[in-house]
Amino acid sequence: MDITSVIGILAGLAALIGGFFWEGGSLSGLFQPNAALIVFGGTLAAILISFPASKLRSIPAALRLAFGRHKEDRSEKVEEIIALAAMTRRGGVLALEQKAEEHPHYFTREGLQLVVDGTDPDQVRQILELEMDAIELKYEGYSKIFEAAGGYAPTMGIIGTVMGLIRVLGNLTDPSHLGPAIAVAFTATLYGVASANLIFLPIASKIKLRGQSNIHVLEMLLVGILALQNGEHPMLIRKKLGSFLSDSRSEELDDVKRGFL
Repeated sequence: MDITSVIGILAGLAALIGGFFWEGGSLSGLFQPNAALIVFGGTLAAILISFPASKLRSIPAALRLAFGRHKEDRSEKVEEIIALAAMTRRGGVLALEQKAEEHPHYFTREGLQLVVDGTDPDQVRQILELEMDAIELKYEGYSKIFEAAGGYAPTMGIIGTVMGLIRVLGNLTDPSHLGPAIAVAFTATLYGVASANLIFLPIASKIKLRGQSNIHVLEMLLVGILALQNGEHPMLIRKKLGSFLSDSRSEELDDVKRGFL
C-alpha cells in the first residue's frame, strides 16, 4: 500500500478535527449521523445514477491504483530492452520467440509477439497505440468516478444544510435552541466540502498521475519494441529510451558520463 496516501488523508482529518477542538468545539457537535447519511448516502446515489454498473465495478481497481504500491522500474525495463536488442542482433527477431510467449508484462508480450510474427512496423505501432489509448481511457474512467463524487458531495452538503434550516425555522418556539440547531445544520456542508477536497478529488488526482506514469512507461516500451524490430544497435536504443527515465535517473546517468560517479 502507498502509505503516503493514507498518511495524507489521516493528517488532513486530524488537522480539521484538531482545529475544531482547538476552537472549543465538542465531539457531539462535529459528528452528526443524520448529516453523514444525507451527504454520503446522497453522493453514493448520485454516483449510481451517473455511471453504469460496468464502470462502478472498476472502483476496486481504481482504489488499488490510487493506494497500491507501484514500483518505478523504468531503468530495469530499459536494460531488458537493451538485452533483447543484443539478442536480436545475434539471432534475428525469431530469437525473441520464447521471450514473446513467456514475458510477464502484457504490453511487452503482445509487442514482441507481433514482431516475431513478422507484422509490418506501421501495423505494430498502430496496434500498440490503440492498446495504449484503451488503457488511457480506462484510467480516465477511474478518475471520473471520484471527480464526480467530489462534485456531488458539496452539493449534497448544501442540501443537508438547507433541510436542517427548514427544520430549525419551522420550530422557533424555543429560541434558546436556535443557535445549536443551526450549527448542526451546517455540519452537512462541512462533511460535503471536507470529503470532496480531502478524499474524493485527491484520489482522482492520484489516479490521473499514476495513469499518466503508466502510459509513459508504455510509450517507452513502444519505442523500444519498434527499435528492436528495426534491428537498431543497443547503444542507440539506450539513447532513445534514456529520455523516458525519471529525472533523478537521468541526472545519475549524466553524472556517470561526466565521471562524477
